[in-house]
Amino acid sequence: MALINSVNIRPGVNVLSVLPHLNYKAWFALAEFVDNAIQSSIDHRRELIATEGKDYRLRVDIVFNPTESTITITDNAAGIATSDYQRAFRPAEIPPDASGLSEFGMGMKSAACWFAPNWSVRSTALGERTERTIFFDIEKIVHDSIEELNVVSTDASADTHGTEVRLERIWKFPRGRTIPKIKEHLASIYRVYIQEELLELWVDGEKLGYEEPAILIAPSYRDPDGALVTWRKDININLGDGRSASGFVAIREIANTRLAGLALFRRKRLILGSADEAYRPEDIFGRPNTYPFQRIFGEIHLKGFFVSHTKDGVKWEESEEVFLRKLRQELSSDALPLIQQAREHRTRSGAKAVRQEASAALFTTAASLNEVTLSAHDEAPPPDSGKEAPVTANSKVELPDVASGDREEAEIRLRFRNEFWIVRFELSYAEDDADWLVIRNRPSITDPEPREVVVRIAMLNPFMAQFPTLDSEGFSAVLKIAAAMALAEVAATELADRHPSAVRRYTNEILKNQLSRRVTDD
Repeated sequence: MALINSVNIRPGVNVLSVLPHLNYKAWFALAEFVDNAIQSSIDHRRELIATEGKDYRLRVDIVFNPTESTITITDNAAGIATSDYQRAFRPAEIPPDASGLSEFGMGMKSAACWFAPNWSVRSTALGERTERTIFFDIEKIVHDSIEELNVVSTDASADTHGTEVRLERIWKFPRGRTIPKIKEHLASIYRVYIQEELLELWVDGEKLGYEEPAILIAPSYRDPDGALVTWRKDININLGDGRSASGFVAIREIANTRLAGLALFRRKRLILGSADEAYRPEDIFGRPNTYPFQRIFGEIHLKGFFVSHTKDGVKWEESEEVFLRKLRQELSSDALPLIQQAREHRTRSGAKAVRQEASAALFTTAASLNEVTLSAHDEAPPPDSGKEAPVTANSKVELPDVASGDREEAEIRLRFRNEFWIVRFELSYAEDDADWLVIRNRPSITDPEPREVVVRIAMLNPFMAQFPTLDSEGFSAVLKIAAAMALAEVAATELADRHPSAVRRYTNEILKNQLSRRVTDD
């Protein structure tokens, strides 16, 4: 075993000053270190099993330490051998075998420089009795044009192996929601290795796992009473010149706008479409407010393609258009018309999956409107009306258990045309073919104040099914329009207004003066 006192990092050390400006995302930068560990375990799998036994599993640990502003990545792979040491630290030194995950000779260097100005690598190669550590101070290296770095060597036991990368003085330390997002993306990127039990990936003491979405099992939209079909299709597309795409595409049992989409892999490692950044070309998925956009998902493994040096994009050249055309043909075939099924399939679970969002919108809207509309007038509803106290923005509103019952209820109180009104909302989940809007318990003009009207919205109505991606603000807008239409119809009927435009006129008036955030006096 040769003695290594220093390592040459030529050519062009100035390139190190450019690496912090690469267009990385934190999870793809961290993935570079995981790639190196995986490739090391693959290249030396036989020796690792001989040393550790048949139960050997590659383990990679990523630890964030915000107090010290450090990130540490540790693995139990084969380490950096003496024969590879000089090459491993020279930028853009392509390895002899570039057919694996370590193909550009830049991954560890570029990712480390992107994260931090100071970093070190401590490694012990399998079968060697020496632990070597090298320290990088990028500012000093560039300023002094240093082309050789000293290596600190110590004795190690024969059964020690693995590598630790320590990043210090992180440029922008991941905090808050970024850490869970990193976990989600890394689990998505390495799902194949995790599922095949070739990798244990830990982040801050949590073992990452990946759970496949449940696939829709339902009759064809062309025969709703027919046999159940599993809506999953194997894909095998020949793109010529040694290029191919294989895998599967399916329909999610429960629609999910954030997580639907395709994941594109190469060499078992995800390149494009991790977690909530799925690959959703419009040719297949349509626009964001369509059902295919939130229902179709799949995994496609590409062969014969190059990728970007940050491994977060496919170099299609002119093949993407051909790929999408052939994929669409596969997914639209008469044998299993997957795109059409995703577009036409209707289920109660679709509406009920967003029921919490609708429920939150119902109660939030009621609370905000009660506060605004009542504060805009000097008078309050009669205290002896016998009605329950209105829900206000300061009230503690308990959302009902959305798993039970066929409807949600809330009310708003407002003053319209010099009278106090109660509008009771019902979100109904009882019938698929019910009218979208129904007005019940129409008040009589002789009723004492406050006057009450019940507005029921059928959430399973096909009209509502067209908007599967509505958020709470969207639901709130629907509620306000329904309330305005109901009051306008009642008002027009009571005044015996024979002009059809009266409903529109009253609707506009109510939306402007009673159901907007800023309410004016009548």
